[in-house]
Amino acid sequence: MEPVRNLATLLPFAASVAFGLLAWGAFFLNYVWPHLRELPLHAAVRPILHLHLFRFIGLAFIVPGVVAPSLATGFAAPAAYGDLLAMALAWVALLMGSGRYSRIAIWAFNVWGFADLLFAFYQGVIGVGIDPATLAGAWFIPTVGVPLLLWTHVLVFAILLRTSRSASFLAHAAQ
Repeated sequence: MEPVRNLATLLPFAASVAFGLLAWGAFFLNYVWPHLRELPLHAAVRPILHLHLFRFIGLAFIVPGVVAPSLATGFAAPAAYGDLLAMALAWVALLMGSGRYSRIAIWAFNVWGFADLLFAFYQGVIGVGIDPATLAGAWFIPTVGVPLLLWTHVLVFAILLRTSRSASFLAHAAQ
């Protein structure tokens, strides 16, 4: 099936996504990252994991009346259920606290959640190629919510990599 290309909705949608990425980026880099970067791993990721507990909102992509009936299932189902799995992984990471395998749970959550969002963008633009107008009331998920979530995943990667280097350095220094 040939991807739908409707410039009347594609350009405002692309601009909204770009502006969302810029706005959330400015917010996170100026107000959130300066506070999180100094915290230990679990204290830093806990508020982000709590935010991702709202990923059930992605189920809106499969609710008739919220989105247009013509919204491609090849986009809607993976986006909805991928978000649900990301939410479940956030719960697992939270419930593990700072236990022995918590770092693995945080990595699993972050890799899955980030890949899920990127796959949804791929499916929407290239894979099945949706017309953004078919998102209807769910328009704000990819234009406001997804840029927010993408930035949180970037921060978690930065925190994980920072704490991995610190832990590795400390382990070598103790020998």
